Amino acid sequence: MTMTEEQSTIEFPKILKGKKALVSGVANKRSIAWGIAQALHSAGAEIIFSYQNERLKPEVEKTLEGSIDNAKLVELDVGNDESLDSAFENIVSSFGGKLDILVHCLAFAPRETLQGGYVDTLRDHYAIAQDVSSYSLAAMARKARPLMQSAGGGSIITLTYLGAEKVVPNYNMMGIAKAALEAGTRYLAADLGVDNIRVNAISAGPVKTLAARGISDFTKMLNKHAEVAPLKRNVLVEEIGGTALFLASPLSGGITGEVLHVDCGYSIMAM
Repeated sequence: MTMTEEQSTIEFPKILKGKKALVSGVANKRSIAWGIAQALHSAGAEIIFSYQNERLKPEVEKTLEGSIDNAKLVELDVGNDESLDSAFENIVSSFGGKLDILVHCLAFAPRETLQGGYVDTLRDHYAIAQDVSSYSLAAMARKARPLMQSAGGGSIITLTYLGAEKVVPNYNMMGIAKAALEAGTRYLAADLGVDNIRVNAISAGPVKTLAARGISDFTKMLNKHAEVAPLKRNVLVEEIGGTALFLASPLSGGITGEVLHVDCGYSIMAM
């Protein structure tokens, strides 16, 4: 049976029982971060969800309602060091000083950088995009490191896109930021491997998320992707979640510093 965006036959094994996870980037039920969180939760992980500020908290709570009961939430603005300190103090308190899994699904660039050409990017817009989309992974990994050391190791997973490797129309500054994120994944893997902490990235195919609305002609991108990809469809959020579960689990114990494409094969095609 062919899988569509409306159906999934994936059942996740209970391989994360007792594991503690921090998931960032859940905006609503269409979020890739939400698909990842559901996979980790189904596999037995206990999860803390981060939200940027009080204005965005209600939507995260609404997303969790009826799906993950008694979920823990923590305010975390990755652009603010004091917020990072406070958030991880709360995580230490909630999880007893241990953390096994960190899921980083955070990216932002001013809308102006997704229009016109990259050549027109302003200095301050460049800095904002790199800070939130790339540097934040290093900032969170630095805070998570001692908690993962206490746990005997851990898995850090971030989210990227093909626009980091090839030119994608209207992706512009986000492509530059994602390229930095992928390089950062490799450098962090080298830094943290001595602590048995693995760092990997998932390069997901296009998904109808809140963030995707900011990309011009996104529907055309989806249609082209389904036409060209070997599987002749777009990727399911559940499939991205399943890959994250694999990377979070001992099944991927020998994998670090990698970018795994989960895009129905689109990235292997030349035309």
